Amino acid sequence: MFVKSTAIALSLVLAGAGIASAQSKKPAAQAAQQPAAAASSAPTRIQQFQAWGAYSYKSGASTVCYVLSVPTEKKPANIDHGDNFFIVSQRPGQNISYEPQAMMGYTVKESSKIDVVIDNKTFVMFTKDKAGWVENAAQEPALVAAMKSGHSMTVNATSRKGTQTSYSYSLAGISASLKQIESCK
Repeated sequence: MFVKSTAIALSLVLAGAGIASAQSKKPAAQAAQQPAAAASSAPTRIQQFQAWGAYSYKSGASTVCYVLSVPTEKKPANIDHGDNFFIVSQRPGQNISYEPQAMMGYTVKESSKIDVVIDNKTFVMFTKDKAGWVENAAQEPALVAAMKSGHSMTVNATSRKGTQTSYSYSLAGISASLKQIESCK
């Protein structure tokens, strides 16, 4: 299951290489129209660290590195959640460092927010289509630091149909995986 989910995530990340960064808040629909994947190589797993994997791929002349994990628990249990991931990416060619992103397996409710809760501290993400980015880009380092020192992470979202969803992620291995992509160039 993890291998299949990871393969799907890799293709999503590759296809979404041009997706908006939280700093620019560029609509994902515009980014999806850019042929980012055409000039990119297939992602390569660098190493797996417990629940988190470190990956990289070439995008034009730049290298993109990211860490990725899948939920350990999905609620409510009786619905099809699709494939969900949490990613932290490094894109030195675009001056993006440790950008957290939630990728949902469904379209989120328009104008809704995604809450990322780490040990009772909440970080708010704005949404576009199937993804979310930290609403206040200045909070990105705090979110990444909370992930590195935290014990549990939950991602809460609302689907386009209005279904409240919740995803639990293990933080085991996040620090080691982030260290692995620290020198991404």
